[in-house]
Amino acid sequence: MGCGTSVTGSRAKKSERAIKAAILIQRWYRCYMARLEMRRQYALSIFQSIEYAEEQAQLQLSSFFTFMLDHFTHLNETDTGSDVQLLEYERTIEVPDSYHGPRLSFPLTVADTNSLLHAFKDQQHLHARYVLQLLHETKKVLKQMPNIIHLSTSYSKEITICGDLHGKLDDLLLIFYKNGLPSEENPYLFNGDFVDRGKNSVEILIILFAFLLVYPNHLHLNRGNHEDHIMNLRYGFTKEVMKKYRSHGKKILNLLQDVYSWLPLATVIDSKVLIVHGGISDTTDLDFLNLFKRNKMKSMLRPPKSSTERNHDLERTDFVEYSPIIRVKRCLPGQAIAVKGMTRPSSSSHRRRYTGDLLDAGEHRWLLHDGASSGPLLDAQYLECGVHMPSVPSELTAKEWKQVADILWSDPKTQNGCTPNKSRGGGCYFGPDVTARLLKRYNLKMLIRSHECKQEGYEISHDGQVITIFSASNYYEDGSNRGAYLKLNPDLIPRFVQYQVSKCTRKQTLHQRVSVVEWSALKSLREKLYSRRSELIAAFRQYDPNDTGRISATEWASAVESVLHLDLPWRTLRSRLVQLAPGGNIEYLSCFNDLEIKPAIKEVQPALVETLYRYRTDLEIIFNIIDKDHSGLISIEEFRQTWKLFNSHLKIDIDDESIDNLARSIDFNKDGSIDFNEFLEAFHVVNKFENK
Repeated sequence: MGCGTSVTGSRAKKSERAIKAAILIQRWYRCYMARLEMRRQYALSIFQSIEYAEEQAQLQLSSFFTFMLDHFTHLNETDTGSDVQLLEYERTIEVPDSYHGPRLSFPLTVADTNSLLHAFKDQQHLHARYVLQLLHETKKVLKQMPNIIHLSTSYSKEITICGDLHGKLDDLLLIFYKNGLPSEENPYLFNGDFVDRGKNSVEILIILFAFLLVYPNHLHLNRGNHEDHIMNLRYGFTKEVMKKYRSHGKKILNLLQDVYSWLPLATVIDSKVLIVHGGISDTTDLDFLNLFKRNKMKSMLRPPKSSTERNHDLERTDFVEYSPIIRVKRCLPGQAIAVKGMTRPSSSSHRRRYTGDLLDAGEHRWLLHDGASSGPLLDAQYLECGVHMPSVPSELTAKEWKQVADILWSDPKTQNGCTPNKSRGGGCYFGPDVTARLLKRYNLKMLIRSHECKQEGYEISHDGQVITIFSASNYYEDGSNRGAYLKLNPDLIPRFVQYQVSKCTRKQTLHQRVSVVEWSALKSLREKLYSRRSELIAAFRQYDPNDTGRISATEWASAVESVLHLDLPWRTLRSRLVQLAPGGNIEYLSCFNDLEIKPAIKEVQPALVETLYRYRTDLEIIFNIIDKDHSGLISIEEFRQTWKLFNSHLKIDIDDESIDNLARSIDFNKDGSIDFNEFLEAFHVVNKFENK
């Protein structure tokens, strides 16, 4: 008996030790996973803050890009023309025998959609003739649709709702693989932002439009904030189209503007679920949205002029103001216009055309919106008189513009109320009370929206009344987030399906995946810091009058936020961005120690190099607007004049001599032209010790 008691006691002690060990391991694992989750969360916050800051910058420069588009994009070219003219143009495009991609015939069939899917899986392109025909047919179908689509579910026909795809073809193909292709028995709704950022936006549009033509009652599309030709200039879709369809790219892009404008704005399912791309505001009026002419909204980045501005235009006889940037002097009928050494009469066609008189540089001055004389920003020879001044923006009312802007750009917040969305620069933040009021007003149960990347591919907020669905996995970086879609049946209880396209990340551990995402986020943030180096150093030195090179963590965080406005937890991030001094203070110059901007140009002031890096994306947009033949080359003089105009708009303190030195230094082969694509792609922040 004694021996048995001894054995039992020994086993009990071993069991107790094993339980304690298991509890310790469990605690350690939970702490480990919590730390990984925290790292992944702040990496996502960094990516989102930078993304929203870029969108805000895009909106702030909207008037400038409007001016550039009006005065360069349409030079010497007409719009898409009538349907008859477009059909004639399509017929002139020959499909060579060497083309082995899909050959479409309209009306499309399921066989055509299958051939497109197989072709795009094999990385083939659809010929430009078929692209134009597809867009033309899509426009005709969309024009027949209302602003707000009304759908109904059944137990045999669940509706699948997908969020942002952003040019990620692999995600779309994975959705179709998991959930089946669109059909009468398998209806889909895609909630905007099909294009930009990813490299296969063209293919996604073609697939979605093709299925729309085959199943117009079972595949549905809502417009997103990236279905906008000015947004496309910055975020990659315009460049993708011109690269894939160089000779016919302009026609495709012009026709796409019309297609975008006819996309429905919202969808209502079973009279209970509202689906919009962005969100709502406290002034959202679904009845109003359902009735106005939606095709008037060509771009959210081209807001209508105020009544004061329009009245001012009518009162003026010698000036016509267009966009918030500029007034240009009106051409008189039959007046000769000198353009680059040539003269030609101004057109008297049905479109109104304007230019500036060609005066000496000393006399000629553009007037900004505040009436201040700005000097000769851009020589008039670059503003040919064939500029089409679109009538659409003047027809769009402020109420119409705001109603659409709110549903395309807004985001939910946890606090009650409705406030301007300062992070993005457009739309608003709407709280649970705003959601509840709108749902009650229209007897709705739920709001489904997209527009925001979510780590798990979806998020439920506002006490279950708002669902965010985001379908582009690995949006910021491989492993950064899952994608998801949801399915609705008549019970209106959403069923979420998550996924992640994984090629290189499949063999990595969770720790490795999080580390890659974190490293990429911090790299982007360091580049952001370096691009504002001069401003940051000035802000740091306000807290360091004795020039010790050290300030407190609180002072460092305040200085960084005052310059970057990213609303990030800087104190938490400081250990990853700067070196800490023994006393706990921060050596603030250390965040720049390992970085430098390439290429190093000795002839150019460092401040100008830094400024050029900061605005490289905007400059690329401007250069692509000027580069009418899309050769990738612009003249040195065009570069000088454009930079001076951009410089004046941003109020950057850079003298003309510095700009001239920059222009000469980047003409690498001294032929009078600048290969700006090569230059901008090479112009980036690198670690000083990379590849050494």
